[in-house]
Amino acid sequence: MTAFARSTGRWLARRAENVAAAMLAAMFAAFLLQIAFRYLLNLPIGWTHELSAILWIWLVLWGASFVVSEREEIRFDVIYGAVGPGARRIMCIITATALVALYSVSFPAVVDYVIFMKVQSSSYLNIRFDLLFAIYIVFALAAIVRYIWIAWQAMRGAAPDEIDTTQASSGV
Repeated sequence: MTAFARSTGRWLARRAENVAAAMLAAMFAAFLLQIAFRYLLNLPIGWTHELSAILWIWLVLWGASFVVSEREEIRFDVIYGAVGPGARRIMCIITATALVALYSVSFPAVVDYVIFMKVQSSSYLNIRFDLLFAIYIVFALAAIVRYIWIAWQAMRGAAPDEIDTTQASSGV
């Protein structure tokens, strides 16, 4: 990779983190507003709950698509951590191939469903469901690209990192 591509990638990763942080801040503000209206003003409002739910779905899928790295993903690694680099590479290739196949096979149906959902809107904010569910299309494409890249790296001989359970953390 060139230095330009690396710096552009780092810049885009920071912007993706900024978007995730903005969604989290908006969700928190809506949550606080909901509490204030319900308990201080005794005037429950529904749109804040709907906005929080929408932002949570978008935050999770946006984060999985662009913010969370492969090392930070949650996985069941008892067997994975007990094998050597060659077996980890094979397991990585099998897993990545299966995920690419599953996401690719389901992709046309996902797109059809999201397009079909334009007939319904959310209750309070009146946002069309196709716009709300569009993030899943982005997530599926990002997952396909990510796992093609991971499989390619493993086929070229780069074994996935060994798991050190003594260093397990929350990703911070």
